Amino acid sequence: MPGEFELIRKWFADPAASTADASLQLGIGDDGAVFAPTPGCSQIVVTDTLVAGRHFPDDAGPAAIGHRALAVNLSDMAAMGARPKYAFLNLTLPESDEAWLGEFSRGFFELAREHHVALAGGDTTRGPLNIAVTLLGEVPEGSALTRSGACVGDLVAVTGRPGRAATALVLWREGKAIPEELNKAWLWPTPRVEAGIALRGLATACIDVSDGLVADFAHIAAASDVGARLDADALPRDGIDTDALFRGDDYELCFTFAPADADRIEAALTGAGQEYTVFGEVVAAGEAVSVQLDGEQRAAAELGGWDHFQDGS
Repeated sequence: MPGEFELIRKWFADPAASTADASLQLGIGDDGAVFAPTPGCSQIVVTDTLVAGRHFPDDAGPAAIGHRALAVNLSDMAAMGARPKYAFLNLTLPESDEAWLGEFSRGFFELAREHHVALAGGDTTRGPLNIAVTLLGEVPEGSALTRSGACVGDLVAVTGRPGRAATALVLWREGKAIPEELNKAWLWPTPRVEAGIALRGLATACIDVSDGLVADFAHIAAASDVGARLDADALPRDGIDTDALFRGDDYELCFTFAPADADRIEAALTGAGQEYTVFGEVVAAGEAVSVQLDGEQRAAAELGGWDHFQDGS
């Protein structure tokens, strides 16, 4: 059975790290990574943990798990408008299954190469399957997107087609066939990194949709001290379960912008190859957040969202 360091050398010694830009001065193989921040840029750090049976099915393919472990962090980076650069992977394994590790690392590195991310360090240990990734990126100083800039009168929009991943989860739990498009959205999410970068200087607030569209927008509302009138009926619904619109795992970007910038938003996201839908307007905080759904007005709090300590696995 291969030991820890042999596994690291075989499956996680990232060849991309040696060809990364000169800011990565020391990567895997020492007690810590050494990198030099780019002048004029702010550093962004995000992290996420995935637990088997909660964040992905116990029988999910290892390549999909590797992809997902990085994708959820790339989505957080996208929500900040940041360019990802270096990843750190902490992997807890029940056993050193080389076939599993080969597929996991393939899924991880294929997505890493797509976004020019180098694996710069991490840790491996033995225990119940658990994957934690920390991702470092950067953004020009003063241009990071945040949750706190939404203003009264701004429009509310979301990239992609929310609800596909949650619909796939419902079908899986019911033992039904899952259409390939929905299955890909669930197990192979596409982080909207280029869209986030395109929104720099245009979006007034931004968040990635991981816990449900309305629940995550509520974080923007709270941070910005505003309310909103949202129109769920305006969202694409083809093949999507209605309740799934308000569940998690979309990894789309929900953002606000001034109506005067609508043409610039259209040009920026079209240039990034990203579809989006405007589905609401920011109002004063006294109105809270309401949602039109199937022609009826609902309070956002009624529609819920994902909560690790209240929802079932």
